[in-house]
Amino acid sequence: MAAKVETEKCVGCEACVGTCPVSAIAMKDGVAEVNADECIDCGACVGGCPAEAIVQE
Repeated sequence: MAAKVETEKCVGCEACVGTCPVSAIAMKDGVAEVNADECIDCGACVGGCPAEAIVQE
């Protein structure tokens, strides 16, 4: 299961983009977006988000 961005918490800092080892996160309209087809569910982005906007489901 892919990581999920809680858009209301995302501050658009882009910190998560650099933490993803498979480049599955991109910014769209100032908010992080996880590509579920590319996400390997490693959790790196969860710890890399200072706003705690990314969760693993």
